[in-house]
Amino acid sequence: MATALWIANVHVTDAEAYGKYAAGATAAIAAHGGVFLARGGRYVQLEGNDRSRNVVARFPSVETAVACYNSAEYQAALSHAKGASIRDLVVVEEVE
Repeated sequence: MATALWIANVHVTDAEAYGKYAAGATAAIAAHGGVFLARGGRYVQLEGNDRSRNVVARFPSVETAVACYNSAEYQAALSHAKGASIRDLVVVEEVE
């Protein structure tokens, strides 16, 4: 089974609330086998919408990443990000 990348592009509008999201999301992602490959840091915007926070995590599979997103733990964390950020999130299967 191919691994998957969880890719988020985020503009944070409320740093305090988003910090609560990040703490809860970190635990939920780890609990589902996710490993962060990029979390903030330097980037170069070449096309599309510029979002100052870019996050990439690797999961064992697309299904595992989606299960993480739908989990009670992640949804509880996500409640802090809603209204505190503008986000795009996609899960992409990696090439084997």
